[in-house]
Amino acid sequence: MLRLGFCQVDITPDRPMELVGFYREDNRSTGVLKPLFAQVAVWEAEERCCLVAIDSIGFTRELSDKLRKMLGDALGLSPEQVMLCFSHTHAAPDADRESAYYGMICEKLLEAARQAAADLTEVTVGWCNAEAKIGVNRRPVSDATDDRVGVIRVCEAKDGRAKLLILRVTAHGNVLKRDNNMISPDWFGDLREIAGEKFGCPVMVIQGSAGSTASKYFCSEETPVDATGEQYIRSKTALADMAREVTDAVAKVFDTIAMHRDSEVRMFSRHITLTSDVPTTSEAQRIAKEALELCGIVDTGWLAKVERLNMEGVRSQSEDVEMQYWSLGDVTMCGGPYEFMVGFALEAARQKDEYYYVNGYTNGCLLYFPTEEEFDYGGYEVFWSMLIYYVYIDRVYPFRRDEAARLIRFICEGDGK
Repeated sequence: MLRLGFCQVDITPDRPMELVGFYREDNRSTGVLKPLFAQVAVWEAEERCCLVAIDSIGFTRELSDKLRKMLGDALGLSPEQVMLCFSHTHAAPDADRESAYYGMICEKLLEAARQAAADLTEVTVGWCNAEAKIGVNRRPVSDATDDRVGVIRVCEAKDGRAKLLILRVTAHGNVLKRDNNMISPDWFGDLREIAGEKFGCPVMVIQGSAGSTASKYFCSEETPVDATGEQYIRSKTALADMAREVTDAVAKVFDTIAMHRDSEVRMFSRHITLTSDVPTTSEAQRIAKEALELCGIVDTGWLAKVERLNMEGVRSQSEDVEMQYWSLGDVTMCGGPYEFMVGFALEAARQKDEYYYVNGYTNGCLLYFPTEEEFDYGGYEVFWSMLIYYVYIDRVYPFRRDEAARLIRFICEGDGK
């Protein structure tokens, strides 16, 4: 029979930290708006696996892999049986620059994993989809959004008591904008609190393919590019507004969820090599000029790296991509370490079914991954952001245009269903 153990730990820093998520001169935190948390869910049936949710924009792949190995060693698992899901809040420390903070997270998650393993009890599970229109496509070439709220309800088998609620949602973790320097889990924190009170159990929130999906509500004195237009709602209670819409949507379907005593649980990974080109020096100069003029992004070394690669005769770069699958009953979540555009999730659901979710921010957060349509349009998510985040990866350019369709095929063919 299926068993689950769960533990939640506070990972709020105790001093000012370098934040990551917005391009600004001063990224130091100035206080704590709401605490950050990390959660561990250890699942066990015929095999064991570990699902982890962390309030962070996302670690580099190196830091993620190091943590997965630590947790795997502690639980007797391989790293491919440990999945890290980052909330993608833009108001949490940069773990790559704040090494002591990363170490603290590792220590706390190791203890949480041990406590979760000690908490294993027999459970029943059920699943369904709710619908909440909480996101807006911020790319001018599309208005597509993933309005599914994936709901997994977990109850104690012995008495039916609620043990855990997992919600899979799709909207960027930047309800708080650039003028906020306070530590915050963004709207995921309010969702955990409001839904937790409503349904009487801890809530674990998993981020979907939100690379092109801004939050409908925002809280800021500014009006940034991804909050411009009548479809966005400025609100001083924007964090709670997002959370209430999701909670209300879940409440409409919650009592209809059929519970199951025997459900298979699996977690595994598959790998694929994807390729990006190296732009010519003249093309890189054009991109850097656009980034500065249209987005205010100042080049701090990207052009020099592109020029060096050109001088060395490097015309393309390849990257090993891990796609990790977690399935429970009819639900499958497949995640990778990118900011996938929403098209990845919608196309995979079309090819498979409504309980098939493609998630970004899994085992790291490297760069945006555009679909063909978005690649052709260009802009911040495709080119300009490279000037900021190239330092966290080996690539200097987005994956080739046709790699998106290739990866979607790979994702859909690999789950064994």
